[in-house]
Amino acid sequence: MARSDGFKGLAKLGFAARGTIYLLLGFFTLLLVLGERAPEADQRGAMQEVARHNGGFLLLWVIAIGFVGYALWRFSEVAFGVVGKGDKARDVGPRLQSLIRGVIYAGLAFSAFNLLAHARSKSQASQQQLLTTKVMQHSAGRWLVGIAGLVVIGVGLGLIYEGVARKFKDHFALSDMPTASRRIVWFLGTFGITARGVVFSLVGYFLIQAALDYDPKKARGLDGALRRTVAESDTGRLLVGVCAIGLIAFGLYAYAEAAWRRTE
Repeated sequence: MARSDGFKGLAKLGFAARGTIYLLLGFFTLLLVLGERAPEADQRGAMQEVARHNGGFLLLWVIAIGFVGYALWRFSEVAFGVVGKGDKARDVGPRLQSLIRGVIYAGLAFSAFNLLAHARSKSQASQQQLLTTKVMQHSAGRWLVGIAGLVVIGVGLGLIYEGVARKFKDHFALSDMPTASRRIVWFLGTFGITARGVVFSLVGYFLIQAALDYDPKKARGLDGALRRTVAESDTGRLLVGVCAIGLIAFGLYAYAEAAWRRTE
């Protein structure tokens, strides 16, 4: 089943769904930098904004199904080996990464179906603060939150390395890609993945601050981390502005993945 055309098509729909969400995230972040009123700049906020517009209900159904497809494809990598890793396809590290990504996008799919069912849910930032508060009530809570922050920063640095070193090129079926498209996709991937890594690092930084100051309110989700960075200084505003354009670039890159990424 994992090698069937239908399953591969579902995975590609997942990449396109991810691209749509990141395009919206980049646009919302750009509004934030420009001082305009912006929806919540995280995945759940993007889906809520989609649901508010005409035709958004249908688009959100497509996004939800796409996230299910993406999650199932990642779980298939856990079972059968990670695509594009060659001899390391069945190593524990790559399969663990696919498992985590699968769980994350299964959660996003659940959130999308909740919105479709008109279920009320708290914002992503509020949920993170609530979870951090509960964790900090335990004796080792501050350590756990701090470690979580370090892990998120580690993920961010890994993404920055992947973008700068262009490791993502291994994921593409080069024989299927028009030569003229490659340079554009390589640029979008380099810029977009690096910007995504910077944003992850910001979220991890605020988690560590929350642990050090024993203040759950400093545990910012994606939206909170971007808003606080913009508010702190002109340099922070500039950094978030570059990241906003980078998130848009990543969204476009995800569409290229939907077209040409190897799925087996």
